[in-house]
Amino acid sequence: MKKLPLCYQQIYRKPFFKTGFFVFLKMQHITGTSRHQMRISSLEDAIAFDNQVRFIDAFVGFVDFTKLGFACQTLKCEGRPSYQNKVFLKIYLYGYLNGIRSSRKLEKECIRNIEMQWLLEDISPNYHSISDFRKDNPLALKNLFKLYVLFLKDSELVSGETIAIDGTKSRAHNSKKANFNQKKIDKHLEYIEAKTQQYLDALESNDTQENPFKIQNIQQKIARLQQNKLRYELLEEKLKASGEPQISTTDSDARALLVQGQVVEISFNIQAAVDSKHNLVVATHTINRNDRNALSAIAIEAKENLEIQTYTALVDKGYHNGREIETCKNQNITTIVAHQEQGKSNQNGTQPDYLVSKFSYDTTTDTYTCPQGETLRTTGRWHKKTGEKDSYEFKKYRTPVCKTCPVKDQCTSRTAGREIDRSQYAQAVEENNKRYQENLQLYRKRQEINEHIFGTIKRQWGYNHTNLTGLEKVNGEHSLIMLVYNIKRSINILGVTELIAKLKKWNPPYKAKVLFLLKTEYIKLQLAFFLGHPKLVA
Repeated sequence: MKKLPLCYQQIYRKPFFKTGFFVFLKMQHITGTSRHQMRISSLEDAIAFDNQVRFIDAFVGFVDFTKLGFACQTLKCEGRPSYQNKVFLKIYLYGYLNGIRSSRKLEKECIRNIEMQWLLEDISPNYHSISDFRKDNPLALKNLFKLYVLFLKDSELVSGETIAIDGTKSRAHNSKKANFNQKKIDKHLEYIEAKTQQYLDALESNDTQENPFKIQNIQQKIARLQQNKLRYELLEEKLKASGEPQISTTDSDARALLVQGQVVEISFNIQAAVDSKHNLVVATHTINRNDRNALSAIAIEAKENLEIQTYTALVDKGYHNGREIETCKNQNITTIVAHQEQGKSNQNGTQPDYLVSKFSYDTTTDTYTCPQGETLRTTGRWHKKTGEKDSYEFKKYRTPVCKTCPVKDQCTSRTAGREIDRSQYAQAVEENNKRYQENLQLYRKRQEINEHIFGTIKRQWGYNHTNLTGLEKVNGEHSLIMLVYNIKRSINILGVTELIAKLKKWNPPYKAKVLFLLKTEYIKLQLAFFLGHPKLVA
């Protein structure tokens, strides 16, 4: 017999070994409660006081669905009553907080999840009704995000002093095969023409051989190619009518965007402005183009959401655009946008010592001074440049001395000499570039502020794509995602109990407005009463 451990040897010597030993072994494991045991308890007892569902319930209770623009659920006189909007909002807030956004999966959670049962008071809508709520209320979801930003501001969780702006790509519900530009359509049409000619040649050779089976097969293939040709010609007409460089067939708003390096995905571009105090999102919207022309829209949105006069925006070089920087300047937004080196040096032309940045500009005389001390002047005439990316006006600066300059070969390869273009936005760009050089330490915090938000949403939560189609609906879903991120982060900062306490003390803007109107009506009634009874006034 195998030797037992010392702790069991004492039991082995006792007379009740045969029963006691096995009882002892059984007690080494934790045993559960019988599933047939009856309980007397409520759903309230099953939910901890610091559970996040309690905050969801409290927050939804503060929402005025009509004011925010949610589709109104009218009471029916006949048939089954409809669900309240707050039911669906609670479902989506809970679902996105827990990584569930499929309407079918959310329907299952309503039945089997005890937290969802508490939150919905044991209501279980079907997946179709759940799905329709998200599709029908994209603008209202965006307004809800803005409302929560105001709550964060009033709770002093955002400062509104320094805000980092960035964007990330979210894959659209559209494959690469369903995205076309003119070059791709031409390639398909050329292939169809070549293949059709090949089949016609084969048809002619089989006619001489009188092979009916092959002839029928080839005719079917030619007919199929003609159908495809007609489809591509219709796509070409749609593309020309749209005025866009590309068109998508599944989601007409989706675009082929550069994701990283040379990698292109059919996607949308999520813009986000993040406050530096607690890394909370204060503005967001989704576009279907790159970052170059997107700065002013997201910067102004952040300013309006926080209802502030000015702030400092930290932005990467992908947003560097003179027109956008000047727009921000006019809106009293201080930008620190990283800039690319102006001009490039090459072996046969401009050398590093003679780049545009080495030329100094004098605002009083409107002239440039080159590294050799010569002055470049302008005629004052404005030229216009129109391109796919930018359209702006600029002035040209030249000097005749350039032709005889001893270092001309290091400065330019142009026969007529060096020429500098100065755009209408140059002043705003130079001010921005100067701020960037003077605040490099502050600019380095940009990545710390906003980069991890996209990492959390896309990598940890798995929200790197959207199943909705149409830019408006996609905007609604991404606003919901950012709202959920803010909720989760604010819970981590303050805790559920304290956050609910702040929420109860908070006066939402629409409630304050209603209170003001009530006070106004009360004053009017009082005045009418006293004016109608002059004796009482005397």
